This record gives sequence, structure tokens and C-alpha cells, in this order.
Amino acid sequence: MTAYLARRFAYYVVLLVVAVCLSYLLASVALDPRAYFEGRHPPPPPEAVRAQLAALGIDDHTPLTSRLWHWFAGAVHGDLGRTIDDSPVGAELVRRLGVSMRLLLTGTVLGTVVGVLAGAWTAVRQYRLSDRAVTLASFLLLSTPTFLLAVLLKIGAIKLNAVLGTDLIQFTGEKDPDLHGSIWAELRDHGVHLLLPTLSIGLVTVAAYSRYQRNTMLDVLGADYLRTARAKGLSRGRALLKHGLRTALIPMSTYFSYGFLALFTGATFTEIVFGWHGMGEWLVESIGKNDINSVVAVSAFAAVVVLFSGFLADVLHAALDPRVRA
Repeated sequence: MTAYLARRFAYYVVLLVVAVCLSYLLASVALDPRAYFEGRHPPPPPEAVRAQLAALGIDDHTPLTSRLWHWFAGAVHGDLGRTIDDSPVGAELVRRLGVSMRLLLTGTVLGTVVGVLAGAWTAVRQYRLSDRAVTLASFLLLSTPTFLLAVLLKIGAIKLNAVLGTDLIQFTGEKDPDLHGSIWAELRDHGVHLLLPTLSIGLVTVAAYSRYQRNTMLDVLGADYLRTARAKGLSRGRALLKHGLRTALIPMSTYFSYGFLALFTGATFTEIVFGWHGMGEWLVESIGKNDINSVVAVSAFAAVVVLFSGFLADVLHAALDPRVRA
């Protein structure tokens, strides 16, 4: 298995280099950073604009290959350049990444676990009332746009706060900027602000994973190895958990791994609606500003996440399927 994973890792490293180079080339061709400066009132002198672009390493008078090499050489040493507002891209990336992780990690992990369990449970209870109820709820959630679900949750929180006569549920920003208290008060404040965004992401995740897990579980319920396990004395529940669910998780490992990408770049609407300044919001802002270095940094990070997810899928597949290990 080690040799298999080593080959896959080398393959992903090559793909990462290609993806980052293509991201830089496409961003440099599609974006016009001069427009960001020329749109100011009054517009700065052309010489000043060119000097600023040269200082940022995105002057279009410099050959594109030279700009790419300069950026790539800096990125290898941890320097991702500077934003169009002349602040370090790396520092902003770390800050935005931390926000996205706090916002999305809990909802995604909880949603994944609950979704897998719900999918397996409804598969075992196929066509019963509980199966139909979970199926209906899942399809309703999947057909609801993310921003609409977030807005509905905010409206529900406003109504609940009005009924209770208090601001129990907060839904704007990461925390209360005026709060100064003990660590427990700060943790409570973070939890209150995290509740609705986590619920918004978790509900959609549960709906998606329950559908996929139900289908994969149904494929293995009539398998010969389950009947053999029962014949050897295992109870139905133990046979389903030890042999059925494990086998049904093999195709889910790929879907689960690539779902990590949504942790950092796929929740733009959630971040905007709830006022969290994470990776998705930063990408939209950077495109609006024609900020090449920031767009490339987000794209490069997305490529890292995708390829890491692919490698993680290979590891999970090898752990769940003994044929791969052999």
C-alpha cells in the first residue's frame, strides 16, 4: 500500500504545479489591475500606476512568463506576494482560512456523520414512513438555494428572539466586538454567533450525504457476504455495521474527501449572509478589485485542497478496501 500511495502522491504534486501555473496565467489574462487604480477619483498618474503594479509584480508591460516565474519563486519560499491594496497576501490568507475553518468545520463534520447514519438507517427501513419522511426533508433542503436557507434561518431567529424578548441567537459576524469578559463568556459568544451558520451548512450536508449513503447502502443489503456473516452467527445489526456499512462507505470516501473543498471556498453565500469574512468572500472581493495575487492565492489553495482530498480519498479507499492494500 505504501508504494501505491507514494505513486499517487507524486502524481498529485505534478498536478498541483500545473494547476497553480494555469491559475496564474488565467488570472493574469482575465483580470485588469490597472482598472482598479484608474477607477479612483481623481485617477492617479499613469506613471504612478505602473510603478505600483511593478512593485506588486503584476505590471502587464513585463512578460507574463517572467511574472509567473517571479511569483512561483516567491511562493516556493512562502511569499505569495502582496494584495492590490499593498498588504501581504499570505497573512490575509491565513486570517481568512481561520475564519472559514471556524465557520464551516463543525457544520460539515456533524452534517457528514449525521447524514451517513441517516442514509444507512433509511436504507435498512426502505419505504417505511421514516424513510419517506427523511427523503422528503432531504429533497426539500437540496432544492432550497443556500442563500435562501440562510435568510430563512435569520428570519426564524429574529422571530424567536422577539418571542423570548432577548437577543439569544446572534447571526451577524464572528463575535460581539464590544464583549470584554472571561474566556467562558467569549466562548459562549462565539458559540451563539456560530449556531445559525453551522445549522445552515449542516442541514444541507445531512441532506446530501443521506441520499448518497442510502443508495450505496441499498446496493449491499442483499450481498452474499452479509448472508454469510449472518449464517456464521452475527446479529443483523452487527453484520450490517461491520460488513454492510463498511463496504457502502467505499464509494462515499471519494465524495467525502472532495467535500473538503467546500469548507474553504464553497460557502460564499453563507459567509456573506452571516457576515463572516472568510475565503469565499475574499475570492469575490478579489475578483471585483482585479487583484491577481489574491485570486491566484485562493485558486492555489483550492488546488491544494482538491489534490489533498484526492490523496485522502486514496488513503480511505485503501483502508476500507483490502483489495487495494493487496
